[in-house]
Amino acid sequence: MPREVAILSSVSFTVALGYGIVAPAIPAFARQFGVSTAAAAGVISAFALMRVVGALPAGKLVDRFGERRIMAAGIAIVAVSSALAGFSGSFVQLIVLRGVGGLGSAMFGVSAQTLLLRTVTAEQRGRASGLYSGGFLLGSISGPAIGGVVAAWSLRAPFFIYGIMLLVPAAIAFLVLRDRSGRVAASHARQASLAASQGNREAGQLLAGLRQVVRSRVYQAAASANLADGFAVLGVRSAIVPLFVHYVLHRSPAWTGIGFGIVAALNGAVLLPAGVAADRIGRRPVIVAGSLVSAAGMALLAFVPGLTGFLVAMATIGIGSGLLDVAPSAMIGDLLSQLSRAGTADQASTASTAGGAVVASYQMAGDIGSVTGPIAVGFLVDSVSYQAAFLVASAVLGIAACIGLAAPETRKPARTMPEPARS
Repeated sequence: MPREVAILSSVSFTVALGYGIVAPAIPAFARQFGVSTAAAAGVISAFALMRVVGALPAGKLVDRFGERRIMAAGIAIVAVSSALAGFSGSFVQLIVLRGVGGLGSAMFGVSAQTLLLRTVTAEQRGRASGLYSGGFLLGSISGPAIGGVVAAWSLRAPFFIYGIMLLVPAAIAFLVLRDRSGRVAASHARQASLAASQGNREAGQLLAGLRQVVRSRVYQAAASANLADGFAVLGVRSAIVPLFVHYVLHRSPAWTGIGFGIVAALNGAVLLPAGVAADRIGRRPVIVAGSLVSAAGMALLAFVPGLTGFLVAMATIGIGSGLLDVAPSAMIGDLLSQLSRAGTADQASTASTAGGAVVASYQMAGDIGSVTGPIAVGFLVDSVSYQAAFLVASAVLGIAACIGLAAPETRKPARTMPEPARS
């Protein structure tokens, strides 16, 4: 593996560790301002919503200025906004500052994944995605344990710790990593001196190329899997499951932590095997399997009552989410490689000058799921039941599996050499 994989995995670990420290404090801190549970969950949605808003601009910035600068700037924005959020005197201040942090997070996420996909070969994409996701996962596991202790002392302290911790990955991104889009950045700088009319024409060509990418079944399969993962596994699990444990199972928050720990442990155990499977067998089988397994986990939450059913469902979701953390992003990398090798100049230009934008739109799909998930299922919980909410999440994952089945495979298993003809 190139050294960038290890560096990016370390950066993702540090970023996730800081987010894990602050995550347990966010809902409780928001409730201190006298808002409803839905409004408190809206703080999480605000962060994800601004990631959606900032994704495409972040992709454009990556293509123009390079991954290294945008990654460092994005992490710095999250650091400053998080520290300021700790001083929030009202719910409005908190939600605005978390939204600003979402913009910085979009810059970091797009630049990091673009650099990862541009660095590794097709034979390494699944495993590299697994290692990168593994770094994020380890941070996500470690962070809440620290954050729970800190939040018990002060609900504001985790925000300050988060902001200070992010200075380390920001420095690593700026000082250690190298851009893989330098040629693209130079090209954009030269194009900036052209007449406005010519710039508008080229922008139109770029948008046409992006529309072509979005219409491909390969892109739709990867993006729908990412959206379903964000909707169900991230949005629903983070916003609704803690309430389900408290109000339906009548258990202490410790059982929420145990359930999340099971998800994280099995997610981590699956990442590398899933990466190997995606590299050797193909991306599509892993996407379909991940969507179906995650859907089964959500269905278990709906139909299997009690603490045992909850723990089994969490284990199932952990396995499914591990599969979905690897294959979709590897499929996007395959798509960019296919475009760069395509016979038409427009397709090759799209891959070389808009790789960041393509990755941004893919990540935006996941963020849309993270935004709509808590809101949609929160409405269902208030108006219908928790069971209906979990079934909707299961249906979204089932639809992603169907779209994955309809997509062509982008990573074919290596062909064996033909046997010599017999005389």
